[in-house]
Amino acid sequence: MTFSFSIIQKEPVQIIGLYGQLIEKSAASELVQYLDDAFDAGNARIVLDLSELKYMNSSGLNLLISIMTKARKSEGDVVLACISDKIRELLLITKLNSVFTCTETIDEAVSSLSNIQ
Repeated sequence: MTFSFSIIQKEPVQIIGLYGQLIEKSAASELVQYLDDAFDAGNARIVLDLSELKYMNSSGLNLLISIMTKARKSEGDVVLACISDKIRELLLITKLNSVFTCTETIDEAVSSLSNIQ
């Protein structure tokens, strides 16, 4: 299964659904370019919907950290929503659940990002 993504604009937040397996940074190069352009345009409030992300390795984790770092440098943030059990376990093992804001629903994630000044 390959990696893909979808984008939904819900001003001032962008909801990005991740699908498949995130195991190579090169597979997400289109996503990285899209987000770099969004951050340059001042759109740095990102919800990552992980409900359909089936597998992620250290390269995928590195990508999530990179996205969060860029968003925060652009005065935004990243919230992870609808995390599958397998991905949640990976975040717990790596202790990244304490670095990212994680929510059960997309609405909770959008709400938390809408409150950023």
